Amino acid sequence: MQDWLWASAADLGRGIARGEIDPIDLCEAYLAAIDRHEMRDRIYARVTHDRARAEARAASARAKAGQRLSPLDGVPISWKDLFDTAGVGTEAGTKLMAGRVPDRDAEVLRVATGMGLVCLGKTHLTEIAFSGLGYNPSTATPPCVNDAAAVPGGSSSGAAASVAFGLAAAAVGSDTGGSVRIPSVWNDLVGLKTTFGRLSVEGSVALCSQFDTVGPLCRTVEDAALMLAALEGGAAADLGGASLKGMRFGALQSVVLDDVDAAVMAGYLAAVATLEAAGAEVVAVSVPELDRAFEMSLPLYTADAYANWRDLVEADPDKMYHQILSRVRGGKDVLAHEYLSLWDELRDIRAVYGAATAGFDAIVCPGAPELPPNLQRLIDDAEYYRVQNLKALRNTRVANLMGLASLALPTGVPSVGILINVAGGDDARLLRIGAAAQAALNADRA
Repeated sequence: MQDWLWASAADLGRGIARGEIDPIDLCEAYLAAIDRHEMRDRIYARVTHDRARAEARAASARAKAGQRLSPLDGVPISWKDLFDTAGVGTEAGTKLMAGRVPDRDAEVLRVATGMGLVCLGKTHLTEIAFSGLGYNPSTATPPCVNDAAAVPGGSSSGAAASVAFGLAAAAVGSDTGGSVRIPSVWNDLVGLKTTFGRLSVEGSVALCSQFDTVGPLCRTVEDAALMLAALEGGAAADLGGASLKGMRFGALQSVVLDDVDAAVMAGYLAAVATLEAAGAEVVAVSVPELDRAFEMSLPLYTADAYANWRDLVEADPDKMYHQILSRVRGGKDVLAHEYLSLWDELRDIRAVYGAATAGFDAIVCPGAPELPPNLQRLIDDAEYYRVQNLKALRNTRVANLMGLASLALPTGVPSVGILINVAGGDDARLLRIGAAAQAALNADRA
C-alpha cells in the first residue's frame, strides 16, 4: 500500500479498473499517511475524512459493478483552500475569512466528484493566493520537498506539497500569475495552467477575476490530461504516439532570461538540448513588447485584486500579512479609465505576441528564474521578499498576460523546471507536446 502513495493517478486508476486496488483501501492508505505525517498541519488546512470515505465507498461499489465514471474514479486528490466545499471551511489562507463555511461545492469540485474523484481535504495556500513564494504567516507555510529551509512556491503551496510528499495522488490549484506552475517547478511536479475561462471558477474565492484559472498539479503529463478531463467532465486528450520529431520550438529571449540563477540556466539549457536530441528544432525568438506588458501588469493585477478584496481588507486590515496588504492596496488608486485603456493595450500586445510566435509549435523558457528562496531570509528582509516574489512570478506570468495555456515540467534538476506555452485554447495540443517532452526528459535521466 505504501507504493500507492507514490504512484501516478493514472496508474492508480488503472489498478482500480483491473480490480487490483479497492478505492476504500486506497483512501485509507492516504488518510493514514496524512494523519501520521509530521508536516500534516503545514500542508492540509482541513482533512475531510468523512467525505473521502463516503466517496471511496461509492467508488468501490461502482468498480465492482463495472460502472466506473472516469479513468480516475476512486483516486484521492487534494483541493486548494479557495475552492468551496459544502459544510467544510474554505478560508483562502486568510484570517479575513476565518470561520467561513460555504453551503455548496465549487463548480469544478462538483464536476470532479461527479467523475468519481475522492476529496481528501483542503490544502494551505499563500494568503488570498497573492504571492508566488508560498510563505503564509497567517495560517501555515508548507514545506519544499527539495529544501527544508526554503519556501515551496505559491500560491498553490500546500497543493504541491500534498503531491510531492505522497499525501495526494494529484492536487487542484489555481493560477493567476503562476500559482500552479511555480510550486510545481520547485517541487518537481507537472503543473498545468489551463486557458482562461476553460474551467469554471464559480464557487472559488477570486483574486483577479480577469486572470484566475484552475489547474492540476500532478506527477505526470498523463495525470494532468486526466485531471483536466475530470475537472471539466469530458474526455482526456489523446496522448498516444506523441513525438517531438519535426516540432519547432521558440526559445523565448525577452524578459524570461534576465537575471536567471546559474543552476536554473544550466538545467534549462540541458533540457532544451534534450528536446533537440529528441527531434525538435529550437529557435531563439524575441518579443520586445513583453517589456511593456510587464510594466502594465502591476496596475492590472492590483486593481482587479482590490476590487475583489476591498471590503474585507478595509474592514480589518490588521488581519492581513503586511506584504499581501500592500500588494492589494496597490490597486486602490488605479482609475477606471486607466484600467480599461491598459486592457486595450494588452490586447494589442497579445496580437503582436501571437504573430511573433505563430510559426512555432510551442514556446519554451525557464520555469522560475531562481531556486526556492530561504524562508527565514524572506521573513527577516522585506525588500528581499518583494524582489524574490516578483522574480518568482515573472516567467510564469507571460502566459497569464498573453492569454496562453502553459505547462510546467520537471527537468531532473531539483527545483528546476521548464515552461511550455501554446496559444490559448490549445490545451489538448499542449498536453501532447508535454507528454513527448516529459518522455524525452525522463529518458535522458534513465
